Amino acid sequence: MRMNNEIEDRFRPFEQDLQLADTIPGVNLKTAQALLAEAGTDMSRFPTSRHLSSWAGICPGQNESAGKHHSGKTRKGNRWLRHALTEAAHAAAHSKDTYLAAQYHRLAARRGKKRAVIAVAHSILVILYHMLRQRQSYRELGSNFFDQRDKTGLQRRLVQRLEKLGYTVELHSAA
Repeated sequence: MRMNNEIEDRFRPFEQDLQLADTIPGVNLKTAQALLAEAGTDMSRFPTSRHLSSWAGICPGQNESAGKHHSGKTRKGNRWLRHALTEAAHAAAHSKDTYLAAQYHRLAARRGKKRAVIAVAHSILVILYHMLRQRQSYRELGSNFFDQRDKTGLQRRLVQRLEKLGYTVELHSAA
């Protein structure tokens, strides 16, 4: 109890930053405190969100040699920040009707659950960077963001899947 009061006292000057971070799906007050304690609130130290991700060790790895792409591991970074981000990513992945949950499910189907969690953690860190830099709250894109972004591609893929199952597909506009 005494430690919680001490933490709250230390975070009083950063109350607005905590409220901004708390608007991200998967991030609660304790996670927001951990993120801000490790990454800080002054994002001017990092020229871009990529620099912050690299510093945190949560950016995607890159390993290419002779034109071949190999599995790239993320590097070791701030372990406390990484732990808080992966915890937030797990929570965001299980939220309902959010962009981050849709991103997790989309990637988990292709790349696996662990890689999807790291990708969502990276997204949360990039979102936090831009929110603190621009002083704007989180704007939800919605769970159907990926479907709305490329409607014709989605339509083509779904028709191909049905044709592989042996159906003949004829499309008509609903309007």
